[in-house]
Amino acid sequence: MAYPDARVAPQPQAHSAAPIPLSEIALTGIFEISKILTAPARLEITLANVVNLLQSFMQMRHGTVSLLADDGVPDITVGAGWNEGTDGRYRARLPSHAIDQIIATSVPLVVENVSAHPVFSAADAAALGATNETRVSFIGVPIRIDSRVVGTLTIDRIRDGSSIFRMDADVRFLTMVANLIGQTVKLHRVVTRDRERLMAESHRLQKELLELRPTRERKKVRVDGIIGESPAIKRLLAKVSVIAKSHSPVLLRGESGTGKELIAKAIHELSARANGPFIKVNCAALPESVLESELFGHEKGAFTGAINARKGRFELADKGTLFLDEIGEISPAFQAKLLRVLQEQEFERVGGNHTIKVNVRVVAATNRNLEEAVARNEFRADLYYRINVVPMILPPLRDRPTDIPLLASAFLENFNKENERELAFDGEAIDLLKRCSFPGNVRELENCVRRTATLAPGPSIHADDFACHHDECLSSILWKSHTEQRTTPRPPPEVPLEVASLGPAEPRVAPSRPAVVPPAAPVPTPARSAELGDDQPMSERERLIDAMERSGWVQAKAARLLGLTPRQVGYALKKHDIEIKHF
Repeated sequence: MAYPDARVAPQPQAHSAAPIPLSEIALTGIFEISKILTAPARLEITLANVVNLLQSFMQMRHGTVSLLADDGVPDITVGAGWNEGTDGRYRARLPSHAIDQIIATSVPLVVENVSAHPVFSAADAAALGATNETRVSFIGVPIRIDSRVVGTLTIDRIRDGSSIFRMDADVRFLTMVANLIGQTVKLHRVVTRDRERLMAESHRLQKELLELRPTRERKKVRVDGIIGESPAIKRLLAKVSVIAKSHSPVLLRGESGTGKELIAKAIHELSARANGPFIKVNCAALPESVLESELFGHEKGAFTGAINARKGRFELADKGTLFLDEIGEISPAFQAKLLRVLQEQEFERVGGNHTIKVNVRVVAATNRNLEEAVARNEFRADLYYRINVVPMILPPLRDRPTDIPLLASAFLENFNKENERELAFDGEAIDLLKRCSFPGNVRELENCVRRTATLAPGPSIHADDFACHHDECLSSILWKSHTEQRTTPRPPPEVPLEVASLGPAEPRVAPSRPAVVPPAAPVPTPARSAELGDDQPMSERERLIDAMERSGWVQAKAARLLGLTPRQVGYALKKHDIEIKHF
């Protein structure tokens, strides 16, 4: 192998041909490097390939190309064998003072012994592998774009005394390579800037075209998980696209199973906060003490078990959207704490005294009648007005029956993919589904489809395969019993238990104003019960069990039916030794 920097190239045999001139070797090297630089490839890979090729034309140990960004910060550092994520390894080998001198002076730096040169620190010499026994030389040349230095090309090698180097030839050769690299980097940056400019222009034009489209066409919004072509769904999605453009709080109203969480996520993804986080909290699933820590976070040692500080959901949702599901279930005491955050966008962690400011859009959801709760002093009026800035009512499935076939087909398709089946509905099955009211809405429809598909022999699902066709639909039995309970001559569901009989219950006191406990509806006397057809009125225990069964044994919902707090219901359950059922 011949080297352009040695005076005499090593000869393998005594009678071999004359040595190739250094100028011809250098010309060959420049030719091969130019082919690499003009090949289509990522810039880092191109520069690494150049260093790899340099090792074939120069007697060197390491080679490095280091580029700076427009602001002078190191941008790319590559060497032989570079791959993704290894820039730091090559950057650690660069002598920082020497590189700074090359960039500042725009002059090549040639050092025969780095251990004896003042610009190289002991750490630099050690990084290059120089010791008392190992003598290391260094050459660095600037990489320029026009008159500006944008990086360096450096090599180092061991001087063992057996090879004779021509430093001036090496510097000229490396300078030519650096000039070629500079032209390639310049072209790459011009192309990158043009591509970014064209992408921005394309985005601007697309936005203008969207604004020029007819209003009806602009309102066609697609939301993941929301399936339907009914007028009710089209109006809902059109409203979502408008609401998403603002930062106002949104209150989603609707029955359980209508897709409130999907709509909340759609509002986030269509808004300017789409790149921020979307954080969700189910307020009904957490006790008040846990809910406060979940929303606001806590400091280390704030309570037993708080071994570390923790960010709350408001902090995690900064610059994004926070979805508060079942917001109607939070206690009046906690409502006051939540109100301050919504008004001021600031709070303190549990156990902390440092005020944290956030920028969060709140989307709340409830299936509860908040207006009645406000009238009964169970929900703060000021919090109600704060979260009800932009109300949205989600239509129940019975108001959009034309969407039932689309939804059922989508659920069956998902079932087929999960279970590797090829089931399909026949016409009678679709007609049967369209006749159902589905009080549980989309969630109930999905469960119905999955249950029927699981038991269906296939390949088609017939009307006879559905449980409701045989009067065995559990949902139908549940809602039928609810209807019968509402028509029986017993006290209405709103009749509360006597608070005095429930033990040490907490009074429902809203902060900053006295509590107003709604008057209990009169319990029917035996005489009145006889008039209504009952032998005697329901006992307190019976009313409690009745409310728990109607609410699916969820204490928070039973408390709402009885006009009490969840804690009061808990005391009553213990008092009457009622075992809680779990499903």
